[in-house]
Amino acid sequence: MGDNYRLFDAGPDPFGRTWRVEFRWLQNAITIRHSDSVDVKFVIAERDGGDRQEKVVALMHPALLQLCEETGRALTDPFCMKLAGLHLKKVIETEEDFEKTIITPAYHELAAYASEI
Repeated sequence: MGDNYRLFDAGPDPFGRTWRVEFRWLQNAITIRHSDSVDVKFVIAERDGGDRQEKVVALMHPALLQLCEETGRALTDPFCMKLAGLHLKKVIETEEDFEKTIITPAYHELAAYASEI
């Protein structure tokens, strides 16, 4: 994944596919679906030109505030984008929650990703 969280490859998934992940937008979800979260939208496409899907990683605002307080990090758009990108990478590689359009990582997952950044 490197430092580019806007466009990266993820995989292989359990079926051996590699996916191209492209960041689309980041938005406070209260305005679009009345959720206390930061939604980060990606489009994923199979590298061989097959399936294409939209995925939204919903980062719960209370969890983000707790994480930032515990780590001393600022709550910024790039930080949220990185957390969401790392979670989507995990979803693709494990197929866990892959069938969902809106995916909500748990706090302990966010804390693990924050330690990678």
